[in-house]
Amino acid sequence: MDTAPTDAEAACFEAGIKFGTLYHQFAGTPLSPASADSIETAMEEAIENQPHCTDVSVAVQLDVLEAELADSSATYTELTGRFLEVEIIVEYEDCEVVTEMAMEDGYPLMQVVSVREERGSERTE
Repeated sequence: MDTAPTDAEAACFEAGIKFGTLYHQFAGTPLSPASADSIETAMEEAIENQPHCTDVSVAVQLDVLEAELADSSATYTELTGRFLEVEIIVEYEDCEVVTEMAMEDGYPLMQVVSVREERGSERTE
């Protein structure tokens, strides 16, 4: 029995590592509407440094952030998944994995959106 992971499985594993790093490295960072752009950039650039990562898109949901701050005496809050929309693309060998994070039932879920494997000069999904 061959127990080596397929390229697609390895690519998905790599994407999981990227999400774990992204979330746990930045969770708790002070966040305000004024700092949202710089935090998005910092997160994207930090994760793009990792092997096999070809693209990272981080967007702070300003409407959710501003709603949170409207009921607070503070001008900032701590970064959590409820303020973020994230997409990470990983390429490993001949596979491309697209992953995203979105809120579901109040919890930030990270999920595989698609896995494409190159076969010759074509890609299959």
